[in-house]
Amino acid sequence: MKRLYFTALAVAIATVTACSHKTAAEEESEPTLIFGIEADNYRIEQDEVKRGQTLSDILFGYGIRPVTVDRLDRASRDIFPLRNIRSGNRYTAFLLEDSLSSRLDYLVYERTLTDYVVFGFAGDSVSVTTGERPVTLRRTKRSSEIESSLWGAIIKDSLPYSLAAELEDIYQWTVDFFGVQKGDGFTVIYDEKFVDTLSVGVGRVWGAKFTHGGKDIYAIPFKQGDKVAYWEYDGGSLRKQMLKAPLKFTRISSKFSNSRFHPVLKRYRPHHGVDYAAPKGTPVRAVSDGVVVFKGWGGGGGNTVKIKHPRNMMTGYLHLSRFANGLCNGKHVSQGEIIGYVGSTGTSTGPHLDFRVWKGGKPINPLTIPQEPTEPISKANREAFEFVRDRIVAELNGDIPDSERIVQLDSIVITKTAETGTAAAE
Repeated sequence: MKRLYFTALAVAIATVTACSHKTAAEEESEPTLIFGIEADNYRIEQDEVKRGQTLSDILFGYGIRPVTVDRLDRASRDIFPLRNIRSGNRYTAFLLEDSLSSRLDYLVYERTLTDYVVFGFAGDSVSVTTGERPVTLRRTKRSSEIESSLWGAIIKDSLPYSLAAELEDIYQWTVDFFGVQKGDGFTVIYDEKFVDTLSVGVGRVWGAKFTHGGKDIYAIPFKQGDKVAYWEYDGGSLRKQMLKAPLKFTRISSKFSNSRFHPVLKRYRPHHGVDYAAPKGTPVRAVSDGVVVFKGWGGGGGNTVKIKHPRNMMTGYLHLSRFANGLCNGKHVSQGEIIGYVGSTGTSTGPHLDFRVWKGGKPINPLTIPQEPTEPISKANREAFEFVRDRIVAELNGDIPDSERIVQLDSIVITKTAETGTAAAE
């Protein structure tokens, strides 16, 4: 990925040399911009931050005096503290040269593939500004068949890694990603972000169809109220009372059972929970809104959190390595909020989360909880939703003219022609 990016930036830098062949009028009217800096008169140097290297080390190497670096440190504290640079990230130096010496006028540090910070040096003054590389969007439709996992499908078909996270976020209440199996699959329409020719992530997901256990589960974006959310084909919300799982991208190592052979105690006993094997430190999320009723040592369960939810439900999170900062008994937590981190405390053979659910005080299988949806599409929005849905589904299942694609969700007003009664959007 980096190689493609360096190539794209090298092309831009190469134009600095090419400009010497232009006429004077062309040079004046078409300055070469790199990170928003007119680069024609500069020699450009690129490198990456080495392990243990500080920005001061880099600047000293270009002849910037310690007193100037100190002024820069004070000027940048509220914009981008100098200590935040990371090894492996790229930087670009703009050097103004004459026959006897060279002077650093700008040093650009690339925080991400799109965001950068420009440190300017003009005489004894310094400046700190931030910027973003221009990003273009390309509407893309891709399909994949799952052989073992969602991540495996993403890698197999060379899809953007961030697409896995987007799909998991959209379907986290509806699809059991720990139960996907060979033959499941998905089709998704999304905006892919590009800087020059380099893919740098995923923008809006315009629709998806996830086939799970022979059933097609659509995700249709629609704005109800002041927020865009995703809805099933019939207008039911994909968001449910509880998340399907309290953590992401792991595997189930043990299921709910009334008689499981305990790997430590070496005897059969009930295991009224689901074990998710995951690396130590993996964030654990509350599966629903609720109130913390227990935070502390749970004996064989180690560090434990219990949360009381509406409808007489309670969830438990066992064997945590540590609790989230600020978590305490009586605290209200929101669905998806981090409440702790995977560990191996208590009676445990390795890092995992033992997740438990009780209803009315009775343990129930977390994998078979009846899911209650949130508010569906309202009657007032039904016609507009169906207009959006039909076009998204048509695009997912085939090709439609560009003029019929849904390209905005902020205001869709449905009108009908008097002659045919055909619906159209304004």
